[in-house]
Amino acid sequence: MNRLSTEAIVPADDVVRRIVRVYDDPVVRAYCTIRFMILRQRFLFEIGQYLPRSGHVMDVGCGFGLFALYFAIRIPTIQIQALDVSERRIDLARRAAAKLGVENVRFHVGDAAALRLDEPISAAYMLDLMHHIPQASVRPLMATIASNLSPGGRLLVKDIEPSPKYKLAFTWFLDKLMDYRAPVHYWSAEEVQTLLESLDLEVHRHSLIDYLPYPHILYVGTRGSQP
Repeated sequence: MNRLSTEAIVPADDVVRRIVRVYDDPVVRAYCTIRFMILRQRFLFEIGQYLPRSGHVMDVGCGFGLFALYFAIRIPTIQIQALDVSERRIDLARRAAAKLGVENVRFHVGDAAALRLDEPISAAYMLDLMHHIPQASVRPLMATIASNLSPGGRLLVKDIEPSPKYKLAFTWFLDKLMDYRAPVHYWSAEEVQTLLESLDLEVHRHSLIDYLPYPHILYVGTRGSQP
């Protein structure tokens, strides 16, 4: 799979504004704005350029559907299946998709830790989800995705690196502020890379440098051309 060229993508700022406006609840709109501030255009382009131009893509842990809608609009030739455990969030995501007229994304209620796939996928992504999943469920989830990737398919994991400590403390505080009940475990870069490589993925990782004190890191796991 080749990276997307900038000419293949709908202008990003317009997409973000359109998505944020369609949510009726002002609290949800505020949340959307904050999420787009944290994962802003430069990071979303960095992630999006690894997605295919066609095929089926999984958004695991989609929340209110922000990024599923974002990528569905910007890359209208892909079909996105988006999953989240919250019925309320999925309902809001479906309503947002209907208001936007986005037809190449489907939202489903389900627990990422128990994910099952019925057909091969071209790519999957998890954005700031891994550190909220129970540790024992992470490997089975990753294994399910990796085993269902088409040859050349990619698993993209954007998460938090547990260093430096002051950045980690800032991130932990905001995670708990958003949901103090949610479990939090930040995996080291070496742990994540070893896990993905054990699933027969070729792994590239790099930090995403931010002006805010977030220790962002992106893992790109690619399945080889041989099944």
